[in-house]
Amino acid sequence: MKSVLIPTTFIVLATGLQAQAPAESTVKAASGDTQSMSDHERNTQAYIQLLRSDIKKTKSQVMGEVMNLDAQDSAKFWPVYKEFEAELTKVGDQVTDAIRTYADNYDKMTDPMADKLANKVLSVEQQRNVLKKKYYDRVKSSMGAVTAMRFLQIENQLERILDLQIAAQLPVADVPR
Repeated sequence: MKSVLIPTTFIVLATGLQAQAPAESTVKAASGDTQSMSDHERNTQAYIQLLRSDIKKTKSQVMGEVMNLDAQDSAKFWPVYKEFEAELTKVGDQVTDAIRTYADNYDKMTDPMADKLANKVLSVEQQRNVLKKKYYDRVKSSMGAVTAMRFLQIENQLERILDLQIAAQLPVADVPR
């Protein structure tokens, strides 16, 4: 039986969570709904938020260095980029959910579950591309096509690096035996 290797970010999460026993508690969710969530789930969410903030900071640093914008262009670009990152986070939530579902079902993968996950991955890719097109157009309209293309190239490179890091640690689906 193969075990699922969780991406590095989730390994970090697990390391910090191993010593804590799950206990049910009620917390206020971001949507305002009260939900029952274990300490384990709350800690996982906290670690994910911390890791995301580090990734966003690093992405912003790389973006800033490679974009090489003057003060006037920076004033136009960064508010748009901040909006892009906020929307991209919502797509990232779907990736996190898909990875968890994959890990939870790896040893008992069925055709319907595999189909559901494959279609989810395709949907996420489509959503990312629609989002990048939307923000490419916004940057292009305010700063020109060359600057917008540079934004798109950098974003694509960073996205592929992150995707590769995740994919490299996830085993290829196998028929349970």
